[in-house]
Amino acid sequence: MTSHVRHVTIDCADPYTLGTFWAEVLGGAVSDEDHPGDPEAMVEHAGTPLLFIEVGDARTVKNRLHLDLQPQDRTRDEEVDRLLALGASVVADHRTAEGLGWVTMADVEGNEFCVERGKQERGKQERGE
Repeated sequence: MTSHVRHVTIDCADPYTLGTFWAEVLGGAVSDEDHPGDPEAMVEHAGTPLLFIEVGDARTVKNRLHLDLQPQDRTRDEEVDRLLALGASVVADHRTAEGLGWVTMADVEGNEFCVERGKQERGKQERGE
């Protein structure tokens, strides 16, 4: 027998606030069982659920694990703009003049994640367009 990833757990200061941010990012929802002030919040979406757990320690170093996002119905640059409007920030911009690369961003608590080229952008490159 093998195992499967039940959910990805992320330590944070405010599970409900961070969960709400990620629910918007992923087009999902915070579980109906979770409320502001709860010590945890589950975000359910089309992929593996994310579980945010309240911890007392402040984040002090770079993430050892991060999420890579690939937009499904927009370009990478459109997704970066959307995420900025949700409260994310740009940490490092690795986009190239040829349209390749990614953008490293941080969520509302400073957890880093990357935004890669969108699904359609990747398809165009593979077809040589």
